Amino acid sequence: MAGSHGGSPKSWLAVIVILVGFTVGGVALCLGPNWTLFWAGAGIIAVGGVIALAVDIFSDVIVDAPRVPIDQGGRS
Repeated sequence: MAGSHGGSPKSWLAVIVILVGFTVGGVALCLGPNWTLFWAGAGIIAVGGVIALAVDIFSDVIVDAPRVPIDQGGRS
């Protein structure tokens, strides 16, 4: 994916696992709070963090050259 900020599927897997953990934790806080479910969500987030480290998610970023905006008003 040269020139893209889309990321690789393995990086998206880590992001999705972390997002599921935040969702579980957020729902748990709305349900009472349900602390058991909240800590289960925190555990899911930790697993997602381990996956992110294992797939080296930070090397997945592609830095493009700065973009120059197109002049919309006809002025130079």
